[in-house]
Amino acid sequence: MLLARGAMMAAWRRIFEARGFVEVETAALQVSPGNEAHIRAFATELVGPDGGRGKMYLHASPEFACKKLLAAGEERIFCFARVFRNGERGPLHHPEFTMLEWYRTGEDYQRLIWDCGELLAAAAQAAGRRTLTYRGAEADAFAEPARLSVAEAFSLYADIDLLATLNGAVPDRDGLAAQSGSAGVPAADDDSWSDIFSKVLTARVEPRLGFGRATVLMDYPLCEAALARPSSRDPRLAERFELYACGVELANAFGELTEPLEQRRRFVEEMDESGRVYGERYPLDEDFLAALAHMPPASGIALGVDRLVMLATGAERIEQVMWTPVTPAEAP
Repeated sequence: MLLARGAMMAAWRRIFEARGFVEVETAALQVSPGNEAHIRAFATELVGPDGGRGKMYLHASPEFACKKLLAAGEERIFCFARVFRNGERGPLHHPEFTMLEWYRTGEDYQRLIWDCGELLAAAAQAAGRRTLTYRGAEADAFAEPARLSVAEAFSLYADIDLLATLNGAVPDRDGLAAQSGSAGVPAADDDSWSDIFSKVLTARVEPRLGFGRATVLMDYPLCEAALARPSSRDPRLAERFELYACGVELANAFGELTEPLEQRRRFVEEMDESGRVYGERYPLDEDFLAALAHMPPASGIALGVDRLVMLATGAERIEQVMWTPVTPAEAP
């Protein structure tokens, strides 16, 4: 499995280099780990030569740094980054893992779907297989990914009219709660619209995606896409998709938002939610927000390397495809 992992990464590098991408390396130590409400960070302290101290974080994604490079003039870049997320551990989750991100300036975000198809096929080929597998499920790694909108998926798998809850200026929390209850996914009294959306997605939609071939779940509600620009077809939706195979989420893609004021508003909203749920807030990266004003239109995507290696090799746990998994800390 580990040798196959190396062969896959080499194959992916060849694909990107053949298409004019530049591989970049970004620092893991950042002033902000990212500002998504449900991603928890590892904090550390930077000590200067004069003894001065400042709080820093290990990044949860190289996204901010990569976008700064786009603002500085890079046009096609890719990055293999070690990233860190606290409070995550399980068969598909690890506190430190490898993320592959790539960005295309001046290109529609749906172009990334074709990239994903090419990477899936290259992964299977490097592992000497034709299918991706996980817990008895299979997906043809060489078939073009199916496309399904979030609204279609909610209707098909939960009998929920999601768009009807997005018709007002504020999402209809009670309307979604009533529909989710009828679908067998009850909402708690203090659940927000976003909480209920996530519960239905996790319980009813995600387990049905990516069987037989990979599935692209696209056209997310705008309120569920903090870093994506609004869809030109429907202002209630965003240019965002996620890639699934065998019921496993593999990648998350955006048509990138490049409006600093709107991005700041969304980040503050996300940190308000993080404070409510976890009692934690992370600083905003002011350099990143300033760079957005100079960033060209672009599309970008983050793919979980370890998860795709798992599916291409038939591994059951993420630690099986890591050379040196993090040893769990002893309980105090």
